Amino acid sequence: MPKTPVFDADSRGGRNLGPLPDWDLTDLYPAKDSPELARDMDWLESACADFAADYEGKLATLDAAGMLEAVKRYETIETVGGRIMSFAYLAYAQVSTDPERAKFLSDCQDRITAFTTPLVFWSLEFNRLDEAHLQDLLAADPDLARYKPVFDRIRKMKPYQLSDELEKFLHDQSVVGSTAWNKLFDETIAGLTFDVEGEDEPLGIEATLNLLSEQDRSKREAGARALAATFGEKVGLFARVHNTIAKEKEIEDRWRGMETPQTGRHLANDVEPEVVEALRGAVVAAYPRLSHRYYKLKAKWLGLDTMQVWDRNAPLPMETDRIVGWDEARETVMSAYAGFDSRMADLAEPFFDKGWIDAGVKPGKSPGAFAHPTVTTAHPYVMLNYLGKPRDVMTLAHELGHGVHQVLAAGQGELLSSTPLTLAETASVFGEMLTFRKLLAEAPTNKERKVLLAGKVEDMINTVVRQIAFYDFECKLHAARAKGELTPSEINDLWMSVQGESLGPVFEFMDGYETFWAYIPHFVHSPFYVYAYAFGDGLVNALYAAYQDAPEGFNDKYFDMLKAGGSKHHSELLAPFGLNAADPAFWDKGLGMIEGMIDELEAMEG
Repeated sequence: MPKTPVFDADSRGGRNLGPLPDWDLTDLYPAKDSPELARDMDWLESACADFAADYEGKLATLDAAGMLEAVKRYETIETVGGRIMSFAYLAYAQVSTDPERAKFLSDCQDRITAFTTPLVFWSLEFNRLDEAHLQDLLAADPDLARYKPVFDRIRKMKPYQLSDELEKFLHDQSVVGSTAWNKLFDETIAGLTFDVEGEDEPLGIEATLNLLSEQDRSKREAGARALAATFGEKVGLFARVHNTIAKEKEIEDRWRGMETPQTGRHLANDVEPEVVEALRGAVVAAYPRLSHRYYKLKAKWLGLDTMQVWDRNAPLPMETDRIVGWDEARETVMSAYAGFDSRMADLAEPFFDKGWIDAGVKPGKSPGAFAHPTVTTAHPYVMLNYLGKPRDVMTLAHELGHGVHQVLAAGQGELLSSTPLTLAETASVFGEMLTFRKLLAEAPTNKERKVLLAGKVEDMINTVVRQIAFYDFECKLHAARAKGELTPSEINDLWMSVQGESLGPVFEFMDGYETFWAYIPHFVHSPFYVYAYAFGDGLVNALYAAYQDAPEGFNDKYFDMLKAGGSKHHSELLAPFGLNAADPAFWDKGLGMIEGMIDELEAMEG
């Protein structure tokens, strides 16, 4: 029932970061034992039972007013259940190694899954409605017709739905299926420690990954080897998680008649397979022009004939090892947002001032970064692991973009606010682009401009090239798992099969790098999620080019797109900008922006 978080020193700061904010979850509930939460849990149990009693077997008899009332009651149930699960999940993410928080999350999941099992009939019975009858209902009531995008998405699942009994079984057992394996993965990752050469004590995963972008090459190598050592020790467990989740998915897909392992993700994203294939094909064809070419240039800057994996995210030799304090990061992003439109800065302000961000690196905290929309009657929350790197500033700009998008889309209501993942990255990547363009315009020297350009190219390669390589790895993994259990070494081989192709011939790969698939959460939480990053980056590059070409009136069209949430298909949202994601030239245009930046970097060498 909770929406998907859109994923990536202690809270007092450290390393001259200044005070870092913590979440204030009391806007959801005062505490896990609060009477408000108990009240909502009790209400949810009775509301689900009453809904089933009132509507099961009767949807075909409803007139337009009756169907609208049913939809609104269902939406309220989604809102209350989503609020409870958002609170439980966010508390868990703060310290995912805490058994009490893990138990609270599991107990909430168990109870709400049991409460909502009677609601499984809703979409199944809805899909048995006669099409002409449904169209008559929509024509009779404009308020009901507003929910047509929801109904369309439900109807798209019609060919794949099972019997009512099987659907209820799958719903009931989900808490001990992929959901349980997700939690095992999260708790394992959060609890990992890494013995890094030169460090006085073991480090957590965020601090160890952070070493890969240190100026000192020996520190980068020490971090990479520590990661490889620990992943190698745990690779059997991670292989078990991936084998189980992929097999569970294959079984359910087979029963549903899904054409490919990717079909479910495409349906959830409301995107056509041929659009994804056009994106994937354009990016793979561009590997030599983008990543191969850039990393060859970077090897030259680093004075290396070949690069190791610990050099991929290395800062440039002329780059200062500067730490960006929290206040400076806030000012940088907020001024970039305000420079585009004061409305964007106004929407971002409460995240800083009202406890909507958890920024510090803390023991047991979930790694990476995300923005969680919670529910439309509350507000989003942003999680960071802020260490003061310049790229952490871009991560703040990215996640704040998600937050602004989620605030704007909330006006659509619970059922229409959720943006498909392909479009969910739009505002986040656009926020990054605004921040980058501001910093680039203000760069005082050619050297600083070069550092900024190189950093942006690397971010875009990570967002586009790396994510499509990840998508290809997942495609290979699920295809191979359908034929039988995979050993850790077989998964390692699949991982390495996409690395050289995507990164290029300048790279060598140390022993142990073959296990680096193990820590990437998207493979576990949301199979095939990763192409959404490349989709979002390409879309934003095309959008930003449209903004540069015709700035007049762009802002209002952009805000309208964000406000639409999930109420419109991507083709409708892009049409006002004259863009079409089904056109292969659309993706080439976005990739061309990356290529142009590499051209500029090469020209600086002359």
